[in-house]
Amino acid sequence: MGIIAWIVLGLIAGAIAKAIMPGNDPGGIIVTIIIGIVGAFIGGWIGNLIMGRGLNGFGLWSIILAIIGAIILLWIYRVAARRTP
Repeated sequence: MGIIAWIVLGLIAGAIAKAIMPGNDPGGIIVTIIIGIVGAFIGGWIGNLIMGRGLNGFGLWSIILAIIGAIILLWIYRVAARRTP
């Protein structure tokens, strides 16, 4: 899947991750979008490790991996933001 497709998928994954993990996040919608995009890349990387081959297309597996990556990154961001004064 191309870089533009991962960015679009990341936007969707970020919105879904925010819906799954509601709460008051520092940074607002822009940070949530960035977390979604980076989370999609993390999910794609995890998928490559699990499957042993590249992911392509907007299949269900790609969407699930992008959402999982965004949730992981959102959780890490919340933990890190909570610890900084």
